Amino acid sequence: MASNMALVLGATGGIGGEVARQLRDAGWTVRALRRSAEQHIEQRDGMVWVRGDAMRLDNVLAAAKGCSVIVHAVNPPGYLRWGELVLPMLDNTIAAAQANCATIVLPGTVYNYGPSAFPTLGEDSPQQPVTRKGAIRVEMERRLQQASSGSCKVVVVRAGDFFGPKPGNSWFSQGMLKPGRPVKAISVPNAPGVGHQWSYLPDVARTMVELAERRDTLAPFASFHMAGHWDADGTQLAEAICRVVVKRGGVRPKVRAFPWWLTALAATFVPTLHELREMRYLWTTRVEMNNAKLVATLGHEPHTPLDDAVEAALEGMGCLPAKPGSK
Repeated sequence: MASNMALVLGATGGIGGEVARQLRDAGWTVRALRRSAEQHIEQRDGMVWVRGDAMRLDNVLAAAKGCSVIVHAVNPPGYLRWGELVLPMLDNTIAAAQANCATIVLPGTVYNYGPSAFPTLGEDSPQQPVTRKGAIRVEMERRLQQASSGSCKVVVVRAGDFFGPKPGNSWFSQGMLKPGRPVKAISVPNAPGVGHQWSYLPDVARTMVELAERRDTLAPFASFHMAGHWDADGTQLAEAICRVVVKRGGVRPKVRAFPWWLTALAATFVPTLHELREMRYLWTTRVEMNNAKLVATLGHEPHTPLDDAVEAALEGMGCLPAKPGSK
């Protein structure tokens, strides 16, 4: 019988941390690999934190021993050298999963897809990316699919742009708003009238946990798309932010277009902005994900109402005053 133990790589990040907490709350024994753990092994927050580096195969193999699930949600520190480090880290996860006959769970993105697959994406839509990051994402999934023909299984959950209480490196927290400050203005990246797909992190994590619990019933390589929150004309998320700010006693924020021209000027000197501009095509055309396969498998898609999700996200980011009566 498979163990109820999971290793989470990237547990200090947005999606990795959320999956780790939800696995714990669902009764799993959770190990979390962390570079900066003060001790070699420590128990905290109901999880076992293991000091190690996802770039070191011996560290990942040791942390994964006895685990039936490995959540691969890790990124290089500060997202630096992403193109160089992402695939070697994944290869270490694959080796650890094969050694334990474990299932790898990967949070995926829409970067795999280019305009040839738009506007509606299914799991079997052609993956013809137009960016460097997209090409790496395709290679990640190719390696995972190849690995799934052996002693490990793979579950990929693709979703839209993340937002949540601890979103990490995301458009919501770094492009539209300023964390830690009251919301005075909202920068909207999409072209006028163009819809966009958003995903609330706790919903994505819940989906990953529910699929992990059904891993024995899934194909060796199983991918799923989430519908998340579909912003049909690109204004609905910003309007939800405005409603929440006013509800919590603030002044309605100004809504303005994201300054793409500014990123063009700075992209030569700031690599992150260059990559940001590479993804602009996702904001100029409708890209919507079909979740029929996910619903057929789980019977539903975990879904938090938009205003509730936005309020929790803004609160977690330190953008809202405390609720009346709270300490």
